[in-house]
Amino acid sequence: MGDIQWGPLAYLLLGWGVVTSVLVILVVYRVTLSSREDDQIFIGKAEEHIAAEQRAIILKVTALGRPIFALALASGILLAASAGLWIWQGLRSF
Repeated sequence: MGDIQWGPLAYLLLGWGVVTSVLVILVVYRVTLSSREDDQIFIGKAEEHIAAEQRAIILKVTALGRPIFALALASGILLAASAGLWIWQGLRSF
């Protein structure tokens, strides 16, 4: 069997795939949390535990903002670098 040559383009695409997979998982998790978030005002002692749950959900959704932004930025940079390297390799062999 022949050996597979792993060049820089393959490593960039592999890294992009991993970063984008983690990004998709975090976005799905955030959407799942957001679907449990209510836009209600809880008044009274009986609803205090519901209000506490809502505050916890809001904190989790807010905390996911930065990692999602960072992963989206990294994914875009890796995709642009992969496209640039692919074009450069194509022009070099032309």
